[in-house]
Amino acid sequence: MWPRLWPVLAVVGLFLLLALLDLPGRLPPALHLLLLLGFAAALGLVAWRAFRDFRAPDRAAAERRLERESGLRHRPLAALADRPAGEDPAALALWRVHQERAAAQIARLKVGTPRPGLPARDPRALRVALGLALVAGLVIAGGEAGERLRRALLPGFAGPVAGPGLRLEAWVTPPAYTGAAPVFLDPAGGAATVPAGSRLQVSVTGGGATPPELVTDSAATPFRALDAASFAAEQVLDAGMRLAVRRGGTELARWALSVQADAPPAVAFAEPPGRAQRGLGTRLPWRAEDDWGLASLGAELRLAARPDAPPLVLDLPLPGGAPKTARGTAQPDLSAHPWAGLEVEARLRARDGAGQEGASEPARLVLPERSFNHPVARQLIAIRRGLSLAPAERPAARTALEEAMRAPEAFEHDTATYLALRVARARLMNDRRPEAVGEVQDLLWETALALEEGRDGRTLRALQQAREALREALDQAEQAQREAQNDPNPDRAAEQAERRAELQRRIQELRDAIRQHLEALAERLQRENAEAMPEGSQNRLMDQREMDRRTRRMEQAAREGRTEDARREMAELEEMLKALEEGRAQRAESPERQQRRERGQQQMGVVQDMVKRQSEMLDRSHQRAEQSERDRAQRSRPQRPGQSQPQQSQPQQSQPQQGAQAQGAQTQPEPGQQDGRRQRALRRALGELMQQFGDLTGEVPEGLGRADQAMREAQEALGGGGDARDAQQRALRALQEGGRQMAQSMQRQFGQQQPGEGEEGDEPGDMAGENQPGGQGQDQAQGQGEGRDPLGRRSRDVNGNADNGADTRVPEEAEMLRTRKLQDELRRRGAERERPTEELDYIDRLLKRF
Repeated sequence: MWPRLWPVLAVVGLFLLLALLDLPGRLPPALHLLLLLGFAAALGLVAWRAFRDFRAPDRAAAERRLERESGLRHRPLAALADRPAGEDPAALALWRVHQERAAAQIARLKVGTPRPGLPARDPRALRVALGLALVAGLVIAGGEAGERLRRALLPGFAGPVAGPGLRLEAWVTPPAYTGAAPVFLDPAGGAATVPAGSRLQVSVTGGGATPPELVTDSAATPFRALDAASFAAEQVLDAGMRLAVRRGGTELARWALSVQADAPPAVAFAEPPGRAQRGLGTRLPWRAEDDWGLASLGAELRLAARPDAPPLVLDLPLPGGAPKTARGTAQPDLSAHPWAGLEVEARLRARDGAGQEGASEPARLVLPERSFNHPVARQLIAIRRGLSLAPAERPAARTALEEAMRAPEAFEHDTATYLALRVARARLMNDRRPEAVGEVQDLLWETALALEEGRDGRTLRALQQAREALREALDQAEQAQREAQNDPNPDRAAEQAERRAELQRRIQELRDAIRQHLEALAERLQRENAEAMPEGSQNRLMDQREMDRRTRRMEQAAREGRTEDARREMAELEEMLKALEEGRAQRAESPERQQRRERGQQQMGVVQDMVKRQSEMLDRSHQRAEQSERDRAQRSRPQRPGQSQPQQSQPQQSQPQQGAQAQGAQTQPEPGQQDGRRQRALRRALGELMQQFGDLTGEVPEGLGRADQAMREAQEALGGGGDARDAQQRALRALQEGGRQMAQSMQRQFGQQQPGEGEEGDEPGDMAGENQPGGQGQDQAQGQGEGRDPLGRRSRDVNGNADNGADTRVPEEAEMLRTRKLQDELRRRGAERERPTEELDYIDRLLKRF
């Protein structure tokens, strides 16, 4: 049957392939009908030719196939069915023996596998190609496979005939939160998948004045008339359905629309939350995803001891553009919250554009809290924490506040602190509102912070706020001045005068803030023994005349509308305040800590010197390698007849060096052996440095250990006359990395660097770039060193993010002003042509260079 059925199936398969590709549905109705008739005729013809001489196999043919497939000889099945012709007893006995032998062979009887012989009929294996094409057609058709088969079997003769100008347009607009483009439907019908909540819009133009209907599975809705010949209809797609457009009993189009439900977002903690590695931040690593995009992300914290308390809700930033998948780490500082130091239960919540919300599994952590050294501050924080755990226990908090008030010597008899404690006690006693507990907690936090930081900390914050306000006022005054110049409207002039008055008020506020901050610093110095101040710091702190002069100049410039001069005076004043803070930071460090810092800085300077020496040895190794290559090339060059053998080129030496070399040629070691000795000495110095730095900080950078290993390999290679460049390059890179690790260790051990430490050219990452020969070894060390981009800039990590320009120091405004003054002075002197020629040439060179 199969060889005869294969041609019929091939014709059917070819038609299915064309139908899945939607080729019949795209033909005009007449051609579509002709195609169907052609396939029907081809199917009938092939079936007739295949089965016209078909005969079912008889019993003998079936037995013969079984015998052939089973490998039986002498046709045992026929022998079992045969009968002897005679009645001779001997012949009968012999026949029975023959039948017994045939019956024994039947035990091996088997049907075998069918062999239709298709390779002989289809030597090019077109049947396999047709099968693969059908699979591909099913993949291409997707969910429209059934609709395409229906259109292939039904020619489109049922189209509208009422008017020749009929035009049907249909499209689906997804919800705005998806960000997806509209889906245009085929006017001939079909199938599509759209997001839930999409809006279907259908418009029909022409074809008559009869309004069409939009027919769904449940009802028929007439189109609304736009004009005499135009109609439109809309349908919200909340679930999958079949829709059709009909007019006067004639179906114009039909679609099968399936709806993709919007899944809620999924959010989870990427890692267990906890305290940030640095600072007082709370580390909340998260990952979230949504099928159409995330709209917002937040964290909900609940106090573990009081689950019924209102939660603390934090908004976490998301990447722009409503991402479908995002991950990140938020580090909010909650050290000032009343729950700091208590265990909380954290849960992430993500919301998508449709308003659906997804939540993560809860995770518990202890919120980081600030450590206080002042005893009264610690006591107030304990009261504050107790109110968070039990807000109803007000009597215990009042008692603790009264105990703190009875010992005013503990907070230096500060009147502000005493009044704050008394106000907190009175509110707990008289104000029965639930919000009063939170207000008291805020008051206790501010009081504890003031006690811990002192008056100078409070005045410093006020000074910073006054500086920011003055900057904003300067920007607004400049903008008002530009607008008044462009628009001579009297309203603009009035606005400019108002901005000037605001600017003068901000300058006065800054002057008061500076005065109060200097007074607070003086009080602190007097309290902490002013004799311990560095030389010159007391004069800089106590002398306010220069700052007053700057503020008066600013006020005069603001009164006259010279905002640029006021900004220049502001920059100079900020430079003085910066110097003031630097002097305070230097004084805050203990002598022992300062000595340890200086020892660490000296050791980092030793590393810098090692980097320089290692780079020099690498340069010499490159020079020896290049010289060796030149010598080999010169020896391998063919010599012309009559030409003497060229001498080997030697490095240029001075005459004293040549004489010394001639005298001690027998005793002087080879250059490679000399560098081997230098490498050994450098490695010995590195070992001593590692021991000293370990004694100082308790840890030895890994980079220095790798540098020691590389130096040992370079020493062995130099001693054996080999190539040590690779080991020297690794040693140079490891030294640079070890220097960076030393700087990080110093930062962890001793805190923020003092001004002037680790600036440009002094950081470990720049050790190979200063005061070194510009040889090849240096270039390679810098080009191949770790932590550098292709442009040679250092790449740092700031809070986990790459900062490729971190070593670029942008000059401050005061520095730019001083530079501009120097340039103006040079130009003025260069214009005085009566000066000596040498001085004028020197000034011209400076101006051209800078």
